[in-house]
Order: sequence, then C-alpha cells, then structure tokens
Amino acid sequence: MSSSTAPLPDSSASTSTSTTTTTTTTLPLSENRIWIDGCFDFFHHGHAGVILQSRRLGTELLVGLHSDPDIAANKGPTVMNLAERVAAVDASRWSTQCIPHAPYVTSLEYIGRYGCMYVAHGDDITSDADGQDCYRYVKEARRMKIVPRTPGISTTDLVGRMLRGGTEHFVQSLPACLEGGEGVGEGNGKEMNRRIHEYAAAANGLDPWVNVYCYQDNLEPPFRHLVPGLGPRPGQRIVYVDGAFDLFSAGHIGFLRAVTTHETSLAPQSQPQQQQQQDSPFYLILGLHPDHAVNAVKGGPYPIMNLFERALCAIQARFVHAVVLAAPTRPTNAYFASLPPLQAAGKPLPDAVYHGAPRHPSSPASSLDERYADAKAAGIFTEISPPPEFRDVDAAQIVSRILGRRAEYEERERRKGGKSLAEGVLKSGEMGRGKSG
Repeated sequence: MSSSTAPLPDSSASTSTSTTTTTTTTLPLSENRIWIDGCFDFFHHGHAGVILQSRRLGTELLVGLHSDPDIAANKGPTVMNLAERVAAVDASRWSTQCIPHAPYVTSLEYIGRYGCMYVAHGDDITSDADGQDCYRYVKEARRMKIVPRTPGISTTDLVGRMLRGGTEHFVQSLPACLEGGEGVGEGNGKEMNRRIHEYAAAANGLDPWVNVYCYQDNLEPPFRHLVPGLGPRPGQRIVYVDGAFDLFSAGHIGFLRAVTTHETSLAPQSQPQQQQQQDSPFYLILGLHPDHAVNAVKGGPYPIMNLFERALCAIQARFVHAVVLAAPTRPTNAYFASLPPLQAAGKPLPDAVYHGAPRHPSSPASSLDERYADAKAAGIFTEISPPPEFRDVDAAQIVSRILGRRAEYEERERRKGGKSLAEGVLKSGEMGRGKSG
C-alpha cells in the first residue's frame, strides 16, 4: 500500500473544547469564571504557565486577546497577527474560551459581559501608552488575582536568540538536565521536572493527562517514563507525528488540528464528535527531535527554543495525548514497536503516521522518503496540510519577520525597557500601599 495525502479539512472543524467568541450579552458574575488577557505574541511556555495557573483558580478560563492596532499603539508591533495568536490560545488545553479584540486596559464592564468575577495576571505590572496600570480598575474593585510569572523565558529572550544567532541555549542531554548534571545544577533539574509534570495536567490544570517519555537509544528499554498520564483505550486508533515544533507556531497548530479533524472524520458516523481525550476516537503521540538533530538540518540558531522549552509547548496542547522527548528523526518499525502506548495496546505499529505536506508541489520528497521509509512501506504514512492561512507559518518565517523589521522590534524592546522602569515604580507603589494598608 502506498502512502497517501489526506484532503485538506475544513479549518473551522475541531475537537477543541475552546471556543473563540465575542458577546454583547452580560452574564451573571461567577467566581469560577476567570478572565485573563494579553498579547500572547509568538506563544511560549511562559504564556502557557500563566494560563495554567489561572485555570486552576476556577472551572472556566476566558482568555482575552488584544488587537494588533491596540498592541502597536501601547507596546509596539506584533510578530504574529491576531488570527495566529488566536490559534495559539485556542490550542492550549486550559483555555475554555478565547475572546479576540479585548481592550488593552481591562474594564469591569467588558469582563462582566462574560460573567467573570476575577481577573488573573502575573506578578508584574503591565502599563498602557500613558504609563498607567492596565489593571487599575480591576485592582480598585479588588477583583484581581495574582499568579507567579514563569521564570526563564520571555518574548524578549527569544527575539534575542534570533538576533544573536547563538546556540548556547541548546540542551545537550535532557536526562542530564533533569538530573542536575547539565545547566545550573540539581535545583534547576528539579524545577524542570516539576514544570513537565505540571504542564501534563488535564484541562482542569490538576488531573493526570499526558504521558511524557524521554527516548534514550542506549538504554533497554529505551524509554524513560517522566510523567504518567492516560493511555490508549482498547480499540482506539493510535497515530504518530514528529518534528521540531520550534516556536510552536500557528503552522504547527494548524497541522495538529488538521490531523485531529481527519482522524475524527474516520470515526464511525454514529459516534459524535469527541471533546475529551478519554472519548477521542484516536490517541496522538508527538515525537520531539533533540536540539542537535534539528540544528544539523536547519543550521544557524535553530531551534530557537531548546528541547525543554519546545516540550512544554507541545505537552500543553489540547491535541496531544503522549509526548516523546528526544525522539529519533527516522522512526523505524523497531522504534514504533518499542513505544509504550503501542505496547500497551498490543500494536506493533501506529495506525497512521502524519507529516506536513510539502509547501510546493515541486519540493523534493527524497528526505521524507528516507526518514519515513518504514511507515511508507507499511502503508501508514499520510501527508496533511494546515489551513492555507497558516501553511507557511513556521520558525523560519517568524525569524524572517523579526529580521525583516529588525529596527522596529529593537525600538519596541527599547520602549519596553523604558516602560519596565515606569512599571517598576508602579509596582513599588503597590507594595508600599500594601505595607501601609
């Protein structure tokens, strides 16, 4: 049987439980409906961290996204457009609803439309173009909940890597990092383990959900089980995807959504479209290639995000049921047979192996032919494309956007530095009022 190309699915179809809406109807206020808003420009695990912590404060999390013009007026130009940022927020397992065009200065009237009693935000200050706290009205009403900011990552860090072009952020050995032998020591390893466990949580931010493994081909068995999650059900289709997933962009998300839609279409017609992993007609395993393997192909500073950072972005995605870190770039039949979810299901091979379709019909297929030779020979390899608007969005295009408008983004960072000083003064004032109150 030959490999196949899946038809392009309807980009509006999804098994996602997150919805993107706006409303003019005011709902009754609920302490369990939490509001969070922001720019969420090229989504990273710091964004995911604040979404996770906010989700734990209630039973629903509504994520407001500022428009491109509002961000430009208050902060500077965005790297990702609104549709791409919506895709990233919708992909998070902990996001209940995404609301685009949310005001840059959060108003009680606006969040009241959605029935949100409380607003969550990181433990930093965000100011508008006039230097005033964007959450001043919420704080005055005592409807603010503060969550810790995720350390070690920011949009500024990622832009800096693109502009400098170095590889010092690479992870040489993930097991060594997790054990404290690489990086800044044992404390860092413990923190990395904690974060991986946290990000593997279910939609409520608490229960076990995603299985996380680290592949080490010099061990027998070759998998280290980092986080226990839910395994495949009897009779459930098991599918495999792999790649760098660097900067976890709208292109990657569109691809995963397309796989989800295609797999759901293969389920019996009597089976309703599923919303939860345990009811899903398929079980998706995502393999992440190690930094050195990605760099060997792409060169330069790629991957911009190291394996740990890419892992957290992949683990938090609602489409994913298991993640293999440091997965081989050529998945062989022997590798597939050793995958723990497949062994648990009694399957020697996944039911399907998906890869993004070439962007151009004339693109050479020799690399894919070699990498996926076993999957193609078994007739389980399928190429599938994200929606057209996201098809070209990947790490290389994001870097190109940054470099193409380098002066603008450098100016944005300079403005951000000035705003940070003013925001520090605002925060000091808040702390002073807290001590005197």
